[in-house]
Amino acid sequence: MIKVDEKGFYGKFGGAYIPEMLHPNIEELKENYEAIMASHEFQDEFRGLLKDYVGRPTPLYFASRLSEKHGAKIYLKREDLCHTGAHKVNNTIGQIILAKKLGKKRIIAETGAGQHGVATATVCALMGMECTVYMGEIDIARQHPNVERMKILGAKVVPAISGSKTLKDATNEAMRAWINDPVGTHYIIGSVVGPHPYPEMVARFQSVISEEMKWQLKEKEGRENPDIVIACVGGGSNAAGAFYHYYNTPEVRLVAAEAAGLGVNSGKSAATTALGTPGILHGSKTILMQTEDGQVVEPHSISAGLDYPGIGPVHAHLFDVGRGEFVAVEDKDAMAAGFELSKLEGIIPAIESAHALYALNLIEYSKDDVIVINLSGRGDKDLETYIKWGNY
Repeated sequence: MIKVDEKGFYGKFGGAYIPEMLHPNIEELKENYEAIMASHEFQDEFRGLLKDYVGRPTPLYFASRLSEKHGAKIYLKREDLCHTGAHKVNNTIGQIILAKKLGKKRIIAETGAGQHGVATATVCALMGMECTVYMGEIDIARQHPNVERMKILGAKVVPAISGSKTLKDATNEAMRAWINDPVGTHYIIGSVVGPHPYPEMVARFQSVISEEMKWQLKEKEGRENPDIVIACVGGGSNAAGAFYHYYNTPEVRLVAAEAAGLGVNSGKSAATTALGTPGILHGSKTILMQTEDGQVVEPHSISAGLDYPGIGPVHAHLFDVGRGEFVAVEDKDAMAAGFELSKLEGIIPAIESAHALYALNLIEYSKDDVIVINLSGRGDKDLETYIKWGNY
């Protein structure tokens, strides 16, 4: 049974390993979030905004040409069609309502690819709340359009200039900022990482993805369950959402595509399950890439959203118990899959999502299998990377 316990653990992984100054904030969340989320008032506002503002339900699209090429029935869950261009907004809508009900006045967030930053800036504009987004200096350069979008929406973007200057370091900066103002600030974490209750809370907000998949497959295939669900995993929020309602349905294979960068053993990789060991990262016990003395190994991926040295504790548990199948996709193969989808289906995917698309080449399946790939975001933000890559 895949389920979080009262201390925030999925099996061996999870928990809340945090500085003493943050205990009041985490306790406030733990004591209130479930009751708030369960209330009719919260659910009415949350579901209403998902429908009328985000544009849900997102389509479950049968990709006929992709299916013909790969020899299976392939559906794409079109999270790229959400307002802001990715699944991230499902979570930020939920957390901004929660923050408002907790009386918070200021929002902070971290971002890698910029999609979570844009989604956070968007909901802060919607609710009239102050917003600061921390982003690695390297990511600011490679995801420049999203940086400008955040600024247009009224957010302040603060560069993280330490370490690898990517997502890990942006998360560190956001955590430090939260410690400096634990009372008036809510930290909207963008993935299923961080101290409990964040991993489970974010997964629940994202679970609308698999909730919709079930009834959409019933309409299209006469059954709620696909044979395989595939999603990319950095921290893993889109994967957690796509897997959530299938955790305890063992006949549905759950395939997670990690970023192998220049190769798993190249020294330029973010393939956490292939390279990592158990340890503490950003407030929870999980699997992460680290040296023998516990220093975090800098990750690498062409996709800013997967450029993270760990995975969320739920994914660490899925890997540990063998419930999830984890594959490693190199930069060059993800790019090839992105170009392939563009030419076969007229959909330019986010490079993160392209990792999930390439996983079709790394797993076995039959021609009768129904496969759902979570298309977590669109490629607008990655056009400069696609253009520089060339060969299209």
